[in-house]
Amino acid sequence: MIDQRHKLVWFVPEEALDATRDAVFSAGAGRIGDYERCSWYTAGTGTFLGGEGTEPTIGRAGREERTPELRVETVVPGDRVEGVIAALIAAHPYEEVAYDLYVLA
Repeated sequence: MIDQRHKLVWFVPEEALDATRDAVFSAGAGRIGDYERCSWYTAGTGTFLGGEGTEPTIGRAGREERTPELRVETVVPGDRVEGVIAALIAAHPYEEVAYDLYVLA
């Protein structure tokens, strides 16, 4: 039986790209066969509106913000998911980290 793998996707400002990649790779993500630190990323624009009591890293609460971000993708073995997500959250500069986790067929 093949171990279940996942695709982890997160959104991050460019200046935090290397810190978040290093964190998830150190926690066990990014391996495909004999290759390590495998990921893919592309640029886009993130939008958000922080509510009362938030402390956005970029912009300010109560105002809709638009900011350049990178969408980053990597693979995660099923037995490493919890540790990888914890590492991502610890390394990420945002108050609330936006990420998606997909089970791969």
